[in-house]
Amino acid sequence: MDHAARWSAEFGTAARLALDLVLPPQCLCCKARTATPRSLCAKCWQGLTFLEPPLCDRLGIPFPYDQGEGVLSALALARPPLFARARGAVAYDEISRELVHAGKYRDRHDALNCMARMMMRAGRHLIADADLIVPVPLHWKRLWSRRYNQSAILARKIAKASGRSWAPRALKRVRATSSQVMLDERARRRNVRKAFAVPPVHRGLVAGKRVLLIDDVLTTGATSSACTKTLLATGASAVDVLVFALVLDPAHIHI
Repeated sequence: MDHAARWSAEFGTAARLALDLVLPPQCLCCKARTATPRSLCAKCWQGLTFLEPPLCDRLGIPFPYDQGEGVLSALALARPPLFARARGAVAYDEISRELVHAGKYRDRHDALNCMARMMMRAGRHLIADADLIVPVPLHWKRLWSRRYNQSAILARKIAKASGRSWAPRALKRVRATSSQVMLDERARRRNVRKAFAVPPVHRGLVAGKRVLLIDDVLTTGATSSACTKTLLATGASAVDVLVFALVLDPAHIHI
């Protein structure tokens, strides 16, 4: 590390310590005081529903009991997804929603740090198999208004920590789409149809690679499926999906 980088890192650490003295650390979800900065309080941590095995091998949906290795859920058998495997760190509920919204809408990049760590644990096998990590992209108009893409930040953190290659521009949202909130599954799929493309300059990067697609929430799988279809059409050998929160009942919940 050169002198400028070292000075910048030391200044950043000192600034965070000074801020913690002025503003006591708060839980990323409920704002209760915490002993550790940029973390969750014990109550919120215990309130998260971590998705642990046994899981559907394709969709990552938890089973009530162990049915053996590689078993698929009824949903995966009835409607096989285009992606090979999906995994989520936690179930999407009231507490995980607060963490997602903090990272997505409130400029809380410390929430994204917390999410990325949980995702790495839940998706360790997918990360180990990945040749390339790619985030779900935002359209440039939404990126301009929001100022950052939370999925790209999560992808960068996971790639850096795992030593995997990542390509933030390998997938492009070429058509502005409506918000998926309040849309049912069929409408969501229509909304994102032909919304993504791999730019010609990145096609060689994707071809023949097992891609790990990163997003914050997986609801009906419409966006992930549209991205997967585009990546496979460009020559990717397979696509896995890793998210922070998995909606277990997409028919009755909106993000």
